[in-house]
This record gives sequence, C-alpha cells and structure tokens, in this order.
Amino acid sequence: MANSTLQTSAPKKRSLRFNTDQRALILFFIILGLFLLIWELGVQAKLFLPIMPSASQTLKDFWFWISDPFFDYGPNDKGIGLLLMTSLRRVAIGFLIGSAIAVPLGILLGLSPVAAKAFDPFIQILRPVSPLAWLPLGLALMKDSEKTALFVIAISSIWPTLANTKFGVSNVDPSYLNVARTLGASRWRTIRKVILPAAAPSIVSGLRISFGIAWLVIVAAEILLSGGIGYFVWNEWNNLKISSIITAILIIGLTGLVLDRLFGLLQSWVSFGQRS
Repeated sequence: MANSTLQTSAPKKRSLRFNTDQRALILFFIILGLFLLIWELGVQAKLFLPIMPSASQTLKDFWFWISDPFFDYGPNDKGIGLLLMTSLRRVAIGFLIGSAIAVPLGILLGLSPVAAKAFDPFIQILRPVSPLAWLPLGLALMKDSEKTALFVIAISSIWPTLANTKFGVSNVDPSYLNVARTLGASRWRTIRKVILPAAAPSIVSGLRISFGIAWLVIVAAEILLSGGIGYFVWNEWNNLKISSIITAILIIGLTGLVLDRLFGLLQSWVSFGQRS
C-alpha cells in the first residue's frame, strides 16, 4: 500500500515540448546552417566560378556594410543605408504616382460597366509588359533618367491596385447603396461614405501587391541612375564583387519583408474596421 502511495505521489517527468513557432524557428536555423555549410564546402571544392565568394567571406562583407551603413565618401562611395534611403524615396514617389492614377480609375471602372469594357483591352495589353520594356520608352518621353525611373515604377505598380479597386467597388453590397439612395445621399457622398469604406480591404490589398512590385522594379529602374541599391548591384557586378551583390540582395529582401508586413497590418486594420 505504501509502495503504491509512493508511486502515485512521485513527480512526473516533464517532457520538453516546443510550440509551432519555436519548432519553425529551429527548423529555419537548421536549414540556414546546412545551406551555409554546403555553400562553404562548394566554394572550397571549386564547384563554382572563381568569382564566387565563400559563405564566411560573404558574412564578413555583410557585416562590413551593415556595421556602418551611413558613411559618405563621395558620389560613388556611400553606405548601404544611404543607398537604401535613396531607393525607398524613388519607390515611394513612383508608387504614389501609380496609386494616384490607379485608385480613381479603378473607382470609375467599378462604377461604370461601359468604362470597364472600354478600358479592358488597354489594361490586358499593357499589364503583362515587362518593366525593362518601359525603360527606353520612358527615356524617350521623359528625357531624364530620374523621371524615367519614376515612370517605370509607377506604370509597373498600377495594375494590381487598379484591378483590386475595380473589384472592390463593383462588388459593394447593393443593400448599402439602396440605403444611401433612400436617405437621399448624393453620388459623391455615397462614394465617400459607403463605397470606399466597403471597398477599402480590396484597395489596400491591391496597394500592398503594387508596392511589392514597385520595390521589385527598383533594381532594374536604377540601372540608369547613380545612387540607390539597384545601381549598387549593377556597379558591384561590374567590379565582380559578388559578396556585395549578395549583401544587397539580402537588404532588398529584408526591406521588402518589413514593408509587406506594414501593409499587412494596415490591411488587417482596415478589415477589422469594416467588420466592427
């Protein structure tokens, strides 16, 4: 009897358990470690071209760039932080220009089936065009490399916002519109107070995709320009500094991740506001 009492009262051993996020983080570091190891061994075994740096050398160069990101020793010798700020400024301006065109036009197309059918051939023809194809046309039209970069960013980022705005406006619940008409709301007031709030989640979703495309296009657009992260990639390739290019790729990717998360928070806030 005493033995059974001792057995039941003995403390149970607690097993070490990880939640989903912790397991995902551990798996991430395992995959990253294996990738870096294979990369290091591949360079030592000369499986790549001689210009390919090792993982350890790339990490050293990465630390060099991020440890002092805002140095300025002249037009062609700036820190990665200053180059990033230049690119973000260009992307923001080009994105705002594209959004200023896409949102009003999307509202018009969502409200007018005739306008939607009239514009559809233009949209279907222009939407698949590569950003690189717009560069020579932009130079011919703008006669300035800076304005050409903004033109390419703007025209490449228009389409998701345009499509999502049109979809959101055209799919507003008809009962909302009927209530607005019953209350005698004007056309403009109906758009401002009913249609835009109802379509806001779709519009923000389009803006989120468009900003991602704008950030994607910046490397191609900045080939024409001095300064900026895109020009840095092109210049480092001409100097055959692959480790600097990898650093720029990581910076571009991490910046894009942060910006996408910010737009995700805005999208969640808009959707929550609509539900409440």
